[in-house]
Amino acid sequence: LAETNWKAIKDRKIDLAVLPWGATEAHNYHLPYSTDNIMVEKIASESAEIAWNNSARVIVLPTIPFGVNTGQLDIKLNINMNPSTQFAILNDVIDVLNRHEIYKFLILNGHGGNDFKQMIRELGAKYPRMFICGCNWYQSFSNSDFFENGGGHADEMETSMMQFVAPELVLPLNEAGSGIGKKFRIGALNEKWAWAERKWSKVTVDTGIGDPQKASRAKGEQCFKEVINKIGTLMTDLSGADINDMYTESEVESHASKICLSVCCSNVCNHIL
Repeated sequence: LAETNWKAIKDRKIDLAVLPWGATEAHNYHLPYSTDNIMVEKIASESAEIAWNNSARVIVLPTIPFGVNTGQLDIKLNINMNPSTQFAILNDVIDVLNRHEIYKFLILNGHGGNDFKQMIRELGAKYPRMFICGCNWYQSFSNSDFFENGGGHADEMETSMMQFVAPELVLPLNEAGSGIGKKFRIGALNEKWAWAERKWSKVTVDTGIGDPQKASRAKGEQCFKEVINKIGTLMTDLSGADINDMYTESEVESHASKICLSVCCSNVCNHIL
């Protein structure tokens, strides 16, 4: 949408709007503050191209560049946007889409601090004609399929992706910090079934979590292609979906229906015979 014009848009039928959402935050010493924005915007546009070439009528909205960084308020120029502000933005965007009869909306998220699930619940109740969903692109693949080390922030994965997407903005890896991160002393908080926000400056010295030293452009390219193919398929499916018929029978129900149909047919056949 940011690069098109009213002439192209005014009579065009659009089924799906996509909103990329990133963050502005420090990413170790070697990656730019806009890492999340650069990646989510590139993934959105490339995925939408795949969907468009599959006859999906999709539009990508301008990227929201600020995310939730409440655990990083003391890190210089990390720009925090509170969840309540995010909700207000989403409400206004969805109001526009709803009035313009674009009833399918995908929030493509590129920042781990953003969590839109509860907002989607509330906005879905407020706008019942809308089908609203979210996608964290970094959860669309298995990290170990492409990378040796994990971490989660300015790590091997993010560094590799940026080396492919925007290599001119990535410093040499000998300038990167080690990405060593501390864990909670309380075990449950490290096991994902209990949760507390991490205070970033107490967890990491260089703002990174995860060793980036084994990153490479080739790994980033492989991962990027996997991601855009999956999300391109998601956009294609959403664009073509009937939001009044979004569910299918479970395998158990389907099997039971087939048995019922088989029994009914058998009884009819026996009666005829």
